[in-house]
Amino acid sequence: MSEQEPQQPRSGPRYSDAFKDFITSDWAPYPTEPPPRLPAAPSAAAHRAALAALFPGERLIIPAGGYRRRNNDCDFPYRPHSAFAHLSGLGTDREPDAVLVIEPDGEGVLHFHPRAPRTDPEFYSDARYGEMWVGARESLEEMSAMCGMRTADIGRLPALIEGGGAPLRVIREADRGVTELVDRARGMRAAADGELHTAADELRLVKDDWELGQLREACRVSAEAFTDVVAHMDRAVAHRRGERLLEGVFGMHARTEGNAVGYDSIVAAGDHANTLHWVHNDGPVRPGDLVLMDAGIELDSLYTADITRTMPVTGSFTDAQRQVHDTVRAAQQAGMDAARPGAGFLDVHRAAVQVLAQAFHDWGILPVSVDEALSTDGGQWRRWMVHGTSHHLGLDVHDCAHARAEQYRQGTLAEGMVITVEPGIYFKSTDLLVPEPLRGIGVRIEDDIVITADGCSILSDQLPRDSAGVEAWMGSVPRV
Repeated sequence: MSEQEPQQPRSGPRYSDAFKDFITSDWAPYPTEPPPRLPAAPSAAAHRAALAALFPGERLIIPAGGYRRRNNDCDFPYRPHSAFAHLSGLGTDREPDAVLVIEPDGEGVLHFHPRAPRTDPEFYSDARYGEMWVGARESLEEMSAMCGMRTADIGRLPALIEGGGAPLRVIREADRGVTELVDRARGMRAAADGELHTAADELRLVKDDWELGQLREACRVSAEAFTDVVAHMDRAVAHRRGERLLEGVFGMHARTEGNAVGYDSIVAAGDHANTLHWVHNDGPVRPGDLVLMDAGIELDSLYTADITRTMPVTGSFTDAQRQVHDTVRAAQQAGMDAARPGAGFLDVHRAAVQVLAQAFHDWGILPVSVDEALSTDGGQWRRWMVHGTSHHLGLDVHDCAHARAEQYRQGTLAEGMVITVEPGIYFKSTDLLVPEPLRGIGVRIEDDIVITADGCSILSDQLPRDSAGVEAWMGSVPRV
């Protein structure tokens, strides 16, 4: 349930009978034509059927979650739980405090707070749901037409849960209030709830055609945003917080072409690129440096891209920067070449780091042989490449995080899976083992791929990956 606003030190407004009569009169009727079906509805229906088949005869409770208070009467931006979005088809900021129930017979029923009549005090006095405050909400019939499933007033949910008739499971983390309601009805906290969360995540490991279309579109609009970032590079150089300026350019595209950014953007210039989760983005952008930008647009459907490009501020790499960039690009290609049905998920990572470890050896900075470094007793290469090369991608930037290890990290790749391939090299300016010309250079190249019948296809192929291509692309973009 949404967090409640704190009690105010003043009493709320008192509405006179004259005002009530006035505020509720002379409004145009609501449209009678039902709203169109959500594009995600058929895909979501298939997802519900697949999940129901795993738990026959059980009642599955999937909350959307509610608002979280930022301060006083202001909330953080709302985003529904990903399992709810996947199974309901609702995206953007829909539908706070709603709960999807998959009944024992497999039918999905969406419980939510429908529109109140304009004669109801909620219309003018409720800051959470009132039409005068947050706009007109859907009726039960309208939401049913949109989602393609039966709907019910959220007020009926407690009686349904408490009434028994079937075993209950709930996505525990989505909504504490709903989880407490389920636990009271069962008289216990059920460890089996984790199996529901795991199953819901594992359903997302393989994307259907509609989901793949959304991910392709997310990559396309993200590539356009990257190009606009290049256009604003000179303005970033002129600003004391050039990283923030570039972050803002990308964020503008995210809000106009999609729902938001899919995760906090990393805009790391110079040595900041060697801090993996640099999200302060408050530094300058200097000529001669590289800018590592890791960003992705989340569409209204909540499917997100995840792309990284490392761009020379002047549009041209120095010899040292090119050396590092080309090595990362070779490692990425090795990872992509290993990505095919039947391959292990970790094979992509192993192929990429093999290239990196060999390069570190050739540059004289690896203190042992390549084989020893890559062994379980070694790992010295991790000083300069400390993260994994791939993760699943979809509704979450790190999708399917509750899947079992044997289905994810120790699992095998299958057609329709979408993963990232993102090796990097991070040579901190303070690393005395690194040759001085390479210190302070951080490079990551990240693309999103789908596993196909005979290999993989790059969803984010709108942007160049090799150093010459990056230079040509940046040189073709007019600066603002």
